[in-house]
Amino acid sequence: MLVIPYPAIDPVLVNIGPFAIRWYALAYVVALLLGWRYCLWLARNWSAAGTPVATAKDIDDFLVWATLGVVIGGRLGYMLFYNFGYYLDNPYQIVAVWRGGMSFHGGMLGVVLAIVLFCRQRKISLLRFGDLIVCAVPIGLFLGRIANFINGELWGRPTDMPWAMIFPNGGPMPRHPSQLYEALLEGLVLFAVLFALQRRRIARERPGILAGVFLVCYGSFRMLVELFREPDAQLGFVFSGVTMGQILSIPLVAAGIWLVLRARPRSASA
Repeated sequence: MLVIPYPAIDPVLVNIGPFAIRWYALAYVVALLLGWRYCLWLARNWSAAGTPVATAKDIDDFLVWATLGVVIGGRLGYMLFYNFGYYLDNPYQIVAVWRGGMSFHGGMLGVVLAIVLFCRQRKISLLRFGDLIVCAVPIGLFLGRIANFINGELWGRPTDMPWAMIFPNGGPMPRHPSQLYEALLEGLVLFAVLFALQRRRIARERPGILAGVFLVCYGSFRMLVELFREPDAQLGFVFSGVTMGQILSIPLVAAGIWLVLRARPRSASA
């Protein structure tokens, strides 16, 4: 069977004495920095169009809040949703984030909490600020999935498709490069959808619609890709071929639909 050779890339970018800089960690750092700059650019454009959201200082300050939300929420989410038994037996491993083990759903909940608290403290429109932040999230999703691919983790199910790959730790069977599917859909496609929508008048007049579209699209894309992604070994299928990723994505789609339906002109928004 013909397969595409897996490009074996060292997960460690560079070693500096006893310390190692890994692609996985670098992806998080770069994603946060690019997302911060993108949000600053969007805020300036929205203000110029007569729809101010937050000041540059607000966005600068929120970077710290977002970082804590992503890291703490992502780690706790992985521990609770995907590998609770292991971390219950090995609690010292909870802080070893450099070894991987992050949940997007947990990270998202962490950032949502950070947004709520930050907006209350600064008296910023919650829906407007949420719309701004979600526009940058696909950047992190794209870089994170590329890092998963470099790590040779979270591979797909066995397949005979011509673009199948044999992953170093995935056994002898050719598999879907599901990390790249997610990078494409959750990263590039979702970024393009939100970028196009935020330029339209409807996004300025209906606070919350961008956040709603993000949740619907991400949840739908994730449930779709889960059909090609190998379930986590410690969990397997939760029931009848349904994965944990699909279960956790259902509330996101429901919340997104609710946000889109309730979105209304700014004068009547929260």
